[in-house]
Amino acid sequence: MSGRADSDSPPDTRAEEAEKAEEPEEPGRGDDAEAAGHGERDRQGEQDGQDGDAPRRARWAATGTGAVLALAGTAASLLRLTGSAPALVPVAYACGAGTCALAAVLGSRGRTRRALWLSVAGLMVMALGDQFD
Repeated sequence: MSGRADSDSPPDTRAEEAEKAEEPEEPGRGDDAEAAGHGERDRQGEQDGQDGDAPRRARWAATGTGAVLALAGTAASLLRLTGSAPALVPVAYACGAGTCALAAVLGSRGRTRRALWLSVAGLMVMALGDQFD
């Protein structure tokens, strides 16, 4: 026993639904109701189409953000490596860039929340490395 209620509707409601379906509609009234119903469905269809793109946009945003931050961290690491900064600074930038690259990979696989937090963590590591300079 699963503990779920029966999904069938009671027999008395089924008879009413069948009677309503058999009744002829008055001219004019059915057209207005039908037109209003189609308008509702069209609006719902547009909203459903927009909601269906949300996960795709989130994946693209997470992947793009992670990739841009990883490239920026790699470039900063190489620039700091050639300068007179302590060794900890380019290492921090490189670690932050690696974290952001991992965020880009996770974002492309649909793990957008984890990708967001990894991007934030990678950016914080890069900012911490900048403080050592």
